[in-house]
Amino acid sequence: MARRGLVFLALLTIFLGLLVPRATAAVPVTRYEGSLEGARYLVLVPENWNGTLILWSHGMYSLAFPEPDRIALTSQPTTESYLLEQGYALAASQYRTVRGWSIEEALTDQTRLHDWFSRTVGPARRTIAAGESIGAITATLLAERNPHRFTGLMTFCGNLAGGAAHWNSGLDLGYALNTLLDARLELVRITDPAANVGRFTNAVQAATANPQGQARLALANALAEIPGWFDATRPRPTAVADQVFWQGVWDRFYRAGAFGIDRVALEERAGGNPSWNVGVDYRRILAKAGERPLVERAYAEAGLDLDVDLERLAKAPRVTPDPAAAGYLAKFGLPLGGTPVPVLTMHTVADGTAPAAHERAYAERVGPGGDLRQLFVNRAGHCVFTASEEITALRTLERRLDAGNWPSSGPAALNAEAGKLAPEHQTIFDAVGEARVTTTPAFARHSPPPYPRVLPF
Repeated sequence: MARRGLVFLALLTIFLGLLVPRATAAVPVTRYEGSLEGARYLVLVPENWNGTLILWSHGMYSLAFPEPDRIALTSQPTTESYLLEQGYALAASQYRTVRGWSIEEALTDQTRLHDWFSRTVGPARRTIAAGESIGAITATLLAERNPHRFTGLMTFCGNLAGGAAHWNSGLDLGYALNTLLDARLELVRITDPAANVGRFTNAVQAATANPQGQARLALANALAEIPGWFDATRPRPTAVADQVFWQGVWDRFYRAGAFGIDRVALEERAGGNPSWNVGVDYRRILAKAGERPLVERAYAEAGLDLDVDLERLAKAPRVTPDPAAAGYLAKFGLPLGGTPVPVLTMHTVADGTAPAAHERAYAERVGPGGDLRQLFVNRAGHCVFTASEEITALRTLERRLDAGNWPSSGPAALNAEAGKLAPEHQTIFDAVGEARVTTTPAFARHSPPPYPRVLPF
């Protein structure tokens, strides 16, 4: 498949945010740009401002790529134009530290921007904290720690199980590759990040070449809940080799940062290694993993004994954390699930960067009495939503804020509502074909598996 070789270019383009210029709203908009204590910001206020401000927190920009010039205000370009036309004000800080795990700065810089908005534009009638990916953690912590500032919280494709869970899953992936495929990776305290990433990508690529390697790569990925589905324009493949191939794509283009400069920067920021796998029972993790059926099929086709490899994982040397570093990651990366304001989350069902299992971990932390509604989209990809799906999610949250209780949000009703929006709101970016394509809303019922690495593991 020739286009597979173009995936990296497509993903890089997505990261830089240059695929589609931000759409221009049809209504007059006042634009504010500047810097607060070294953090660039962008605020757009339409002439017909309805009194609602959406404070957007961007995801983590990798240090492996250039710093983006554009300050994101929403996830999808036409979501921005639609919201402005409907009278919403939009604001976002780029943070003093733009790239890497910069939640510490983000919490301060977003708060400063909110204060600036109140002084300069005027107090908002309603402020919604919103964010995607790691930015979902930022938005959630903002709402949890400053409930007086926010009326609601909306997150897309969020790592809501927390920073420790996210980085521990990366460690588990590398630990399995080292133990089963002799990848020879430095899992923590990395001395040569470029070489380490090279070893990681080479090990993943080599493993896809034969059934034995595919089986062991499938197991490694299952421990991190990485799906065998990547192409957002097609159903999940059925053949073992195809599913493991796409797991490898997730690994090489979305998970490599756990073995490179992003990991190094995290440890510098945290003052040591915040990750561990001491005491982890990998049999238990696999038993609950959503990708367990793929692992069992792959081992059967390869003629390997899964119990033997699980025993190898059980006996290999483990990694211990630096307590102070683990504490840092808890302070700047662990949503507590208190829901002091109504919370709506949305996730694709097959996300290899922030698996949908994050949502289950967060819901369990919130508990049955929390003010939470979770939506799922039956599609592969990280933050691969249509603008129509994002707009429908916002409408659902606003109905909760207006009425005091959650509206009915069955998939059929949500898809019908999203489908009524204009054609320009019905597109996604196809990373494999390197083009924006038209699709249909895909809200669906989904029950994610447990997140593999939540505390106390």
